[in-house]
This record gives sequence, C-alpha cells and structure tokens, in this order.
Amino acid sequence: MVKRLHWAVLRTLPGPFFAAFGTLMFLLLMQFLMRYLPELVGKGLPLVAIGELVAYSLAYMVTLAAPMAWLIALLVAFGRLAESRAYAVVKSAGISLPRLAWPVFVVAVGLVAGMAYFNNVLLPEANFRLAGLWSDIRLKRPGFDLEPGVFYTGLGGHALRAEVIPPDSSGLLVGVTLFQTDTPGGAAVLVAKRARLQPRGTHLFVMLEDGELHRRAAGGRREGGNRYERLAFARHRLVFDLSDLLFARRERSDESRSDRTMRTSAMIAIVDSLERGVERRFAEARASLTRLGRPTDSLSAVARPPAQPAPVDTTAYRHPLLNGLDVDERRAAFDLALQRARAVRGDLDAAASAAEWELQRADRYRVEIYKKNSIALACLVFVLVGVPLGLAIARGGVGLISTLAVAVFLFYWVSLVQGEKLADRGMLPPWLGMWAANVIVGLLGLWLFWREARSPAGRDPLGALASRFKARGG
Repeated sequence: MVKRLHWAVLRTLPGPFFAAFGTLMFLLLMQFLMRYLPELVGKGLPLVAIGELVAYSLAYMVTLAAPMAWLIALLVAFGRLAESRAYAVVKSAGISLPRLAWPVFVVAVGLVAGMAYFNNVLLPEANFRLAGLWSDIRLKRPGFDLEPGVFYTGLGGHALRAEVIPPDSSGLLVGVTLFQTDTPGGAAVLVAKRARLQPRGTHLFVMLEDGELHRRAAGGRREGGNRYERLAFARHRLVFDLSDLLFARRERSDESRSDRTMRTSAMIAIVDSLERGVERRFAEARASLTRLGRPTDSLSAVARPPAQPAPVDTTAYRHPLLNGLDVDERRAAFDLALQRARAVRGDLDAAASAAEWELQRADRYRVEIYKKNSIALACLVFVLVGVPLGLAIARGGVGLISTLAVAVFLFYWVSLVQGEKLADRGMLPPWLGMWAANVIVGLLGLWLFWREARSPAGRDPLGALASRFKARGG
C-alpha cells in the first residue's frame, strides 16, 4: 500500500511541476521583453542575435522558476493525497510521515544536484555570453530611422532633416535640410524640395532634387578672403557609408569575467589566491617590524599610532651606539632612524589597505559561491515546507496553492537578496548572509514536518488559523 502511495505521489509531481515551470518562464520572459524591447527596436539586429539574447536570458530565469515550480508541485501532490483520504488511511495504519515522504526527498536530492551543476557551470557561461552580446548591441550605433522635423545625426559628419515623410512613399522625403561638416571647404548646408533615399548594401544613396547649396568658400586676394557661395541645382547625389550601422560580434577573453560570469571552481581558486596574498602581506609586515625591533602579531597596531606623538629631546637621548657623537651628529642619526620608521609605517599602511581590499574582493566571490549553492539547496528545503503544507490544504484549490507558494518563495527570495546586500557591504559574513534564508525556511519546515508527524489531529495549521479568525469575527 505504501509503495502504491509512493508511485502515486511521484506520478503526480511532473505535471504540476512542468505546468508551473512553463508558466513562470513565460511570465519572466514577458517581463524581460517589456523591459528591454525598447533597447532592441530600431537597431537593425539580425534575428539570430535576438534569439541568442533571449536564450541566454532564460538561464537566470530557470534559477528562479525551478525551485518555485518544485514547491508548487509538492503542494499539489500532497494536497491531492490528503484530499483522497489516502493519507488518513495510512496514518491510521501507523505509517509515519518520513516513511511516506522519503521518495520525494530522493527526487529533491537529484534536483539539488542538477541545479547545483546548472548554477555553478551553465549559468555563469550564459551570463558571460549574455553580457558580451549586450555590450555589442549597446555599442552599435542606432539604426537609420528618420522622424519628421527631427535632425538625424547618425550619418557621420552629416545631419539630415525632413519636414514631411509621406507614408509608403518608397524613400521620398519632402522639405529636406542637410548639414555637412566634413567637407574640404568647410561647413555647408543643402536645402532641397525633395529627396529620394536608395539603400544599396552597406551604402545609402540620397538624390536631392530642386535645391540649393550654401557654403563659405576661400576666396583670392582680390575677393578679400572668405566668400559666401550659393549654388542652385536640379539634382545632386550623395553617398553615405552605413557599415558602422551594422551589427558586429566581438571576441572576449576570460579575463573580463566577473563574479556573475565565472564558474565556481574558478572563483574558489581566486579566493585561495587572495587569501595566500593576504597571508604573505602580513608575514612581510611582521618581518619588517622584527627588523625594527618591534615584533607584533597585529598589523593594525602599527598602522594606527598615536595621533600626536610626544616630542623627543634628541640632545638628551642616550644610547651606547651614540657615544662619542656630538649633538648635531646625534640629531642626524635620530632623524635618519625616524625617516626609516616612517617609511616602514607607510609600507605597513599600504599593506593594510591592500589586504583589506583583497579580503573584501574575496568576500564578494564567497557571496556568489554561497548564493549559487544556496539556491540549489532550496529544492531540498522546500520539501520540508511543501509536504506538511500540502497535506494541510486539501481541497484548497489552485488559488490557495499559488498563494502559499508565492508567499513562501517570496519570503525566501527577499531574505536571500537582503542577505546578499548585507554581505556585500561587509555587515554580515558571506556564509551567514547567503545561508540565512535556507536556515530560516528549513527550521520552519522542520517544525511543520514535526508537528504533522507528531499529531495528525492538529496537522492543519491553516484551518486552525482560519477557525480563529471566524471565532473572532463571530
């Protein structure tokens, strides 16, 4: 009987999981398109580049959608189990909740392993390619898109304006003004009643009709210097190179990777290197202090000396090494020793600042490492919450299940984000900031799981809470 319930629960999980996963991915994708679509319109981007942009963006969406879809699937599966009265039967037969739910924990462990591989290997690579593609798109100059009454300056040294752009006119412009700033004779202005645009490959041909050219040209000695020219023309053709407007992909080296685009193995290596660098700096600082005769185990003790040191009477200073020296020679020796001490102090201050910066950088990498693994482990933590809550919301419906899932995941995600911010600012250790959300939700789940396993009669916390509100209202 227990095996049948195991298979019944396992068969129920895929349907709600993939349905919730697809819905969440669709909502996240629509949010992405609404946010970034204005940056893509008018760029003249190839469909392949847009497809790559969307595909790489799906990676971080999977990180959000998979744990939440798993939580919804757990609520649905165990909610149906409670609704069918099967759980009440096995409970009355003395079968414990851990014995009933252990296959779900096994599936959760497999899901954690898959999410850990995805977050630590595939997600950084997708983020790296996404960042490079966004950089190429944003470096690309705007596409050739004219608006009536507005100067377009994307033609390299030219500004084009048209009073009227008739719809469906095959490139016809009316009332054209064209400023040229890169001509050999200086700036020029072309005014034409009409113009026709004829794009050909990477070039744009502009045929001006019935217009005038206004410019200032250099004159001879008799003309007294510069002169103004006004030339009328029936037709005048210009050619513009649009190769700069084309989209181009650039290769990027791994050296440009950040903590979001770097694999966990590479970040661990960097953290180890930074820690060894800090230890080396402190060892060198201790050696410098030892040579001065002031050994200490704390770099900060020397980096922060008294603000106003007491003046030293060099004339009264006595030391066996100074015997036989007059006052001036003693003062010179003391000044030399003071200069060396100040130089060592400067080196110690620089070492302390560098060590502090390296420790902060190592903490940022630790935050990202813990975050990736913490999100993966959430799939196992959600089992502790989803199983007892699913048994408590029999006949709750899709609305209640969705509300509970959103509430639990929103609390988890807000705790994770806030912990990341505090850890990045140095207010919390990286491990505490990234694992606090799992610990809090896990403890809540353990309490719910223990409560359900201990007392079947009091296993409905939502029902008890609702009955309390009804009693107060009555």
